[in-house]
Amino acid sequence: MTAETESLYFLLVALAIGLMIGVERGWQERDSLEGQRIAGVRTYGLIGLLGGVFGMLGELFGPLVLGLGFLALSLVVGSIFLIKQHRDGEWGITSLVAAMLVFVLGALATSGAITQAAAAAVVTVLLLSYKPQLHGLISQLQLEELRAGIKLLLISVVMLPVLPDQGYGPWEALNPYRIWMMVVVIAAISFVGYFAIKIGGAHRGILFTGLFGGLASSTAVTLHLSRLGKQNQAVVPVAASGILIACGTAYVRMLIVVGLLAPSLLKDLWPPVVLMAVVTYLPLVLYRLGKTSGSLGTSSTLQNPLELKTALTFGAILTAVMLLSVVLRETYGDAGLMILAAVSGMADIDAMMLSLIGMTDNDLSSRLFVMALVITAASNSLVKGLMSGLIGGQQLFTRATLPLLLAGVAGVLAVWIAYW
Repeated sequence: MTAETESLYFLLVALAIGLMIGVERGWQERDSLEGQRIAGVRTYGLIGLLGGVFGMLGELFGPLVLGLGFLALSLVVGSIFLIKQHRDGEWGITSLVAAMLVFVLGALATSGAITQAAAAAVVTVLLLSYKPQLHGLISQLQLEELRAGIKLLLISVVMLPVLPDQGYGPWEALNPYRIWMMVVVIAAISFVGYFAIKIGGAHRGILFTGLFGGLASSTAVTLHLSRLGKQNQAVVPVAASGILIACGTAYVRMLIVVGLLAPSLLKDLWPPVVLMAVVTYLPLVLYRLGKTSGSLGTSSTLQNPLELKTALTFGAILTAVMLLSVVLRETYGDAGLMILAAVSGMADIDAMMLSLIGMTDNDLSSRLFVMALVITAASNSLVKGLMSGLIGGQQLFTRATLPLLLAGVAGVLAVWIAYW
């Protein structure tokens, strides 16, 4: 591509960005009379093209030219906005900001960053077009949920970068940065799961509830649905389906976390974990899940996952498990690590999983990683199975407990056959 052709291509992209945002703005203000809008489709397109031209001039004569062009546009558009505000009494500045952004994205496109400019333009259109939905979400946002989001930013954006990325303590087993990074990953996944349930609602069906309930806390879903099945025998099939979906999703969640933090381990881990998930999901075909319905109120069982106390507690547990993993392995060999995996799995999968991921940076083999993590998952599945049977009664034992027990046994057998 010649220099002239490339320059023309850049200008066309700048024009397209302006037209795309202009179409959205024009549609939003389609009821306004001609001359009452700050800018229309053609004007936004010309602003994008203007930004592209000034971007090229800035590369030829220096960035001061680009800055002066942006300042001139801001003064013109700002003056029009003030006149419109004085005339109509409207204080909304969305169109004003959009026009200025079109100029900047046009200049960015002609600088060669076409992908970034186009992506930013698409995100801009989405934000502009989803105004009612965004305002609706804000109006429904609870104070504790807002604080949870702020705390997520605190533990990820503020705290994580300042932690040292090196080992401390016995055998240098404790790495503050990696411990806290794992806390952030788990907190973020739970945060997404919490709001997925809140936005979608349990009324959308047992599939959605169990799926995202398992993403946030499969143990909480199992406990709630077991109690529900005990209170009302008529909903036992629905409750059992929800438990199995949530517990099966927990296995998928394991693969997601390992894939994010240690992708090289997935090739050995996924066969036994997928087997456990299939054994858990398979009975749903018999329960004819598609014909069940009803709101189970699962969202009420899920606490806000981002209380700072919860994050610190998880960090403390993770630290203890990581230290014990190294101590037991150094003292008792691989057998000590397997015992710890079985015991820790009774309470939680995440702590042991993240501890094992941290140990792979030292000398933990892929074989031991898979064995220990599957034992942890199997132990957790057995506990949730016993929980559902003891709390929910005989029918729930048949429908939910047995598949969960079989899933745990299947995972252990798969690992035993593969490595012994």
